[in-house]
Amino acid sequence: MRILRLSLISIVLLLNLEATKAQKMIGSETDAQKQQRMKWWTDGRFGMFIHWGLYAQAARHEWVKHNEAITNEGYQKYFDQFNPDQFEPKKWAKQAKAAGMKYAVLTSKHHEGFTLFDSKYTDYKATNTQAKRDLIKEFVDAFRAEGIKVGFYYSLLDWHHPDYTMDDIHPLTQKDKSKENYDRLNKGRDMAKYRQYMRNQVTELLTKYGKIDIMWLDFSFPNKKEPARGKGMNDWGSIELLKLIRKLQPNIIVDNRLNLEEYKDGADFETPEQVKPEELAKFRGKTWETCQTFSGSWGYYRDENTWKSHRQLLDLLITSTSNGGNLILNVGPTARGEFDYRATNALDSMAYWMHANSKSIYGCTFAPDQYKVPEGTKLTYNPVTKKLYVHLFTYPTSGSITLPGYVGSATYAQFLNDNSELISKPASNNTDLIVTLPKTRPLFNVPVIELSLK
Repeated sequence: MRILRLSLISIVLLLNLEATKAQKMIGSETDAQKQQRMKWWTDGRFGMFIHWGLYAQAARHEWVKHNEAITNEGYQKYFDQFNPDQFEPKKWAKQAKAAGMKYAVLTSKHHEGFTLFDSKYTDYKATNTQAKRDLIKEFVDAFRAEGIKVGFYYSLLDWHHPDYTMDDIHPLTQKDKSKENYDRLNKGRDMAKYRQYMRNQVTELLTKYGKIDIMWLDFSFPNKKEPARGKGMNDWGSIELLKLIRKLQPNIIVDNRLNLEEYKDGADFETPEQVKPEELAKFRGKTWETCQTFSGSWGYYRDENTWKSHRQLLDLLITSTSNGGNLILNVGPTARGEFDYRATNALDSMAYWMHANSKSIYGCTFAPDQYKVPEGTKLTYNPVTKKLYVHLFTYPTSGSITLPGYVGSATYAQFLNDNSELISKPASNNTDLIVTLPKTRPLFNVPVIELSLK
């Protein structure tokens, strides 16, 4: 009996220890304060990611330096030739606004180490190329002018910096992963100096360009078996870095890639990347944003042809909202600084749908449990306006749609795109609601029914 009692005590202590771990805090913000700080972001639901750097010239993936094990010397030609003569961020901003995007995040520095901003801590920057411009400043000014919130992606990795130590992702380890090669390449490198370099550049980004709304840091890859071959919170100095970010920009929103999972406030949102729509349901109840590409690459990839269809893009947006999350869609501009025609076509298609149906996205989340999802549809719900939106992924050929159990809850039905009434009546069971639909569906890939609720 005593042994059993001791075992129970041990279990309780372990459970308390795990609960304490989960509640570890870096700052002192309450849940209510966080919710208020992030309200514009959760209401907006839709953003633009922009991956742009020297890799746009190679035009064969933003990881080309890693994929082809290119040295700094071999990569130098892209720096020497960088000349985005058609870079007009005002055009980018207008396209983002038309597509219904409420915020935009640009790569200030990707893994290649090249900075689009005028940093005093490196010569490897846009102002030293033929561009001779601080491209980040122009981005910020252009998007702010359109009323779009601005954010910076900043790579924790840096394949150019002389103090960044080797790991299994570095381009120089791709052909030889032996300890001897690691030791040889790491001679004279000092990760502490690189951490300071990162803090210096993050300070520049968060003090030179006014209010910054999002900081998207990327990414941690700890290796428990062989720590030197990965990188995590200790390598980045993540706690100190996050404290610095919040000190410089108290209202900023920060992603979850600093490897601070053991801290409740170690991140503001989760970042499922390139996942299928059906995988997003598991994030319901959390704060999250799925990052997705129009095609299979983040950076401009000339010959890549697995571009998502308009319907697939709509599915991502609607499914994200219907599970209480955000979608950030990526554009990879060309080396000349403009959006590829395929990206422009994709943005135009989203603009057409969002112009008519954005009320089913902004301020919306998953529907209350009492509303069953009719077959071939997805639901979103606005808790402030008490509107329920039925997205018709399959347009009924029967001339009507049955909403199970909606009698007594829904008082009026209309198409969202034009506010045209849809006649509804109770089914014979006096529980289900039958909504009559025109034979010819509205000219939208996914039409939306708006229901007013009691």
